[in-house]
Order: sequence, then C-alpha cells, then structure tokens
Amino acid sequence: MSGSDKLTSTGANIVIEASGLVRKFGEIVAVDGIDLSVARGEVFGFLGPNGAGKSTTVRMLTTLLRPTGGSARIDGLDVVEFAPAVRRIIGVALQDASIDPLMTGNELMRLQAVLHGIPRSEAKRRCPELLARVGLTGAADRRVATYSGGMRRRLDLAISLVHEPSILFLDEPSAGLDPTSRLALWEEVRRLNRELGTTVFLTTQYLEEADELAARIAIIDHGCLVREGSPEDLKATVGSPTLRVDIDPVFFEATRQVLTGFGPQRPAMEGRVAVGLEGGAARVTEVVRALDDAGISVSHLELDAPSLDDVFAEATGRRLEGAEE
Repeated sequence: MSGSDKLTSTGANIVIEASGLVRKFGEIVAVDGIDLSVARGEVFGFLGPNGAGKSTTVRMLTTLLRPTGGSARIDGLDVVEFAPAVRRIIGVALQDASIDPLMTGNELMRLQAVLHGIPRSEAKRRCPELLARVGLTGAADRRVATYSGGMRRRLDLAISLVHEPSILFLDEPSAGLDPTSRLALWEEVRRLNRELGTTVFLTTQYLEEADELAARIAIIDHGCLVREGSPEDLKATVGSPTLRVDIDPVFFEATRQVLTGFGPQRPAMEGRVAVGLEGGAARVTEVVRALDDAGISVSHLELDAPSLDDVFAEATGRRLEGAEE
C-alpha cells in the first residue's frame, strides 16, 4: 500500500489515548509509563518483539487488565471507570483468544450476536456475511476443534466484527497464518478501514505487516516506547542503507575492522557483519576492493534500503526476532 492510501491523523479527533500507562506484575514492569494516541479512522501499528509489552498494553486498552498506573481512554471513556461502555464500542481479536472447540463457527457467531443484543433477523444476515468475508463459509458448520490455527484466527476476527465496532483491536492477527491467508486478512483490514472508517489498533512483530497497513507506528521495547511516527519518516531517520556481509567466522574481526571505515556498525545475525554504508551504492565497489585487499573471502553481500527493522535496531541495539526471514 502506498503512503497516499494510508489514513493519517491530521486534524482528526483522538479515539484511543494512553497517558503514563503502567502495568506491573509483582516486581516486573511490563509496560512502563507509555503515552500514545490514535485518531479516528487511523490504522495504528504497535510493533515490537515477543515480551515487549504489546499484548499487555492491548489488554489494558480493552478493559481486560487494570492499569497499575496512568490512564487510558477509548472514545473519551476511561477504560476503568466506564469499562462496560468501552466494551460495547470496540471489537477485540486477541492472540490467545479462547474459542469453545465443541461449538461450530456458526454457533459461535450467533452466540456473539446474542451477547451483543443483535436482533435475530439481523444476525441471520450478518453472521454468514462475516464468515464469507474471512473465507470460512465451507467450515461454518464444523466444530472449531477441527479448525487449523489460521482458521481459528480468522473466525476470531469475524466474531470481533459481529456488532460492527467502530474501533478494532487486533493482537498479532496474522500469527500462524499461511501467506495466502495473511494477504487476505490484510485486505480485509484495509477494506474495514477504507469502506467503514474503522479505527484499527494493530499489534505485530511482522515488519512487512506494519509497513503495509499502518499510517503510523509506535515501537515498544522492554515496556517503553522507543520510536513513533509514519513508516516513511521512521525509515528516513536511519539515513544510510545497510550493507550486510556474510563471511566465515574466522574472518569476522577482520571484516568488522575493514567495514568500520565505511560507516557505523549495525546489529546483525550471527556470521554476518552490517554497517550503515555512508555514500550508499556508489561505495559498494570500494568495499569489495577493501575486503579483497584484506584477503577476506565473502560468501554473500547485500545492500538494503532502510527498513523498520533498521529503525528498531538503531533504537534498541538489536534486531527484531524473525527480521531476517
């Protein structure tokens, strides 16, 4: 999706807001005083590795977990003081959602409609439409116990949309999905945002997912926000493209010393040296010549434009899990 296709928050009112939000579990600080805001009609990406505090933040914003400190509001409603009212206006699809395996997809959809007080005639129309939208029409009358992990994720998304919420929280929505299902889910998120104006708060550890869907991104690490902005602006802060060189471990230190002269070192996976190549592609030949003069055998060399993973690496000193896949 191009930047022009993504909705931005300029001049729009804030519908998700956190101020100094804290959550502790005993002595462990899972979320450490974060501030964030999401505008109506925006797709907001919350990016970070496992254990960074993403899901804990979502659970507080969706009234499922009481904050230890700070405050949060959904469409002006405090998530603690007005929890029932908040639940009526949001949809939530959690990563570890509990779905009764003995019920069918149709039964779960109808049950959700009843819980939200949706008239039977309206539910009869809406539930099949939602199941079709997530590609589960053929499995609608099967017990959920027979569903794959990806099918359960899609069913959970459909369930979260039964009451047509204006604000949707998706916690790792594409976890466990095959590539085709992942693309279909992305398109559904775009459609909800584009056609219905749904505000989407999306947590993910997939760089491509955040880059594709979100107009703005906040990166969380160890419970703290370390970067926030549009994907384009965040990548622009990195500056130089990243040069990655794969070498035999015996040449690691020598390679590191050679490449230090071409730019600042960046975090890299084992068996690889990475630097921000000052001067960009024009200096690749110079790098190859310098490595050759030092007698270093290179198995692979690549130059990549700044990515969200580079942004995360610059902010935290390490790569996101799975960023090299």
